[in-house]
Amino acid sequence: MLGRLRAWAARHIVARDALAVAPLVPLCLVHALFAADLGVSPDRTGGPWGMLALTAALLAPLPWRRRSPLAVFAVTASVSFLQWLWTATLLPADLAVLIALYAVAAGCATRWALAAGAVAELGIALVVLRPGESAFVLAKEWAAFSVFVVAVWIAGRYVRTHRRYAESLRARAEQAERERDQRAVIAAAAERTRIARELHDVVAHNMSAIVIHADGARLAFDSDPEEARRSLQTISTTGRRGLTEMRRLVGVLRDGAPTGEPHSPQPDLARLEELVEQARASGLPTAFTLSGTPSDLSEGEQLVIYRIVQEALTNALKHGGPGTRATVVIAFGADGVTVDVADDGRGRPALETEGGHGLVGMRERAALYGGTVEAGPGEDGGYRVLARIPAGGP
Repeated sequence: MLGRLRAWAARHIVARDALAVAPLVPLCLVHALFAADLGVSPDRTGGPWGMLALTAALLAPLPWRRRSPLAVFAVTASVSFLQWLWTATLLPADLAVLIALYAVAAGCATRWALAAGAVAELGIALVVLRPGESAFVLAKEWAAFSVFVVAVWIAGRYVRTHRRYAESLRARAEQAERERDQRAVIAAAAERTRIARELHDVVAHNMSAIVIHADGARLAFDSDPEEARRSLQTISTTGRRGLTEMRRLVGVLRDGAPTGEPHSPQPDLARLEELVEQARASGLPTAFTLSGTPSDLSEGEQLVIYRIVQEALTNALKHGGPGTRATVVIAFGADGVTVDVADDGRGRPALETEGGHGLVGMRERAALYGGTVEAGPGEDGGYRVLARIPAGGP
């Protein structure tokens, strides 16, 4: 029964605070009933019933001290002042003033806590003040009572400071959790964007090559079976390579689950020659020039250069038209890298008119390292992509 009562009280602040001051009730009752035996004059207190009424008036507001500390302190201090006017006698229930003072010090601002402490000290001065008594004796009594007031006040302020510190730690922990979740969302979005760019480059390049060779094989099927066979072989090789790269990218989305297959490394500068050879094999004669000495480029910067060249050659292959030729010039200098890919085709701005994914992907990749990409019709016709990536970019 007592356990259920405590459990119920734990869910109700008022009930819990009432139980906290319950031990004062028997002491006050004993004092009221046996006041005459304790040397208290009934004439000054109104007898047992008067003392019980004062006790009830002092203790009754205490269960609400946590919800309304200022109001509870005001009521108990007022009742205590009326008691002093009526009886000028201390009662055990006067401890309610110290309990209410603690609630104000622990739950209110500093100015209210100081005001409540001043009221309590004034009450002590009224209690110890007796006409004809020496100032030394009054000062000693006032100091003795003030020790309790100051101790209760300091305890309340300490509890308030500790609570506010705990609340600040809790708020900072919650803020850290929110920031962690936001960083995770941002990182996931950035990773999805990166994978989308990779998929676009892989699919666009390989599918374009497959379509062109499929058309060539269809046209040469009757007149030149050997050429058709070579085109079909190129289609098979390109398709397998595209599937391998797509499997590597899609594997990233599987929550790190092992696929049982080795992942090929990301393309770098060493594979540029292979990329150019693929373009030539797809029917786009391409001149490749590499000047300067590559500096210590990161894997990400090498991938950016590779993808920009790949995207530009893919669009030249798709939209340049018959007889289109391309040039790829990569120049390494002290101030960075310049990538210049141009063709002499029909000059259709495919990068800009078909959704803009290719050009947007190029610019996003270059911007990661502080670079820029310019794309548009060339001076002598055709189409040109010019990318600049500064050295030591972010």
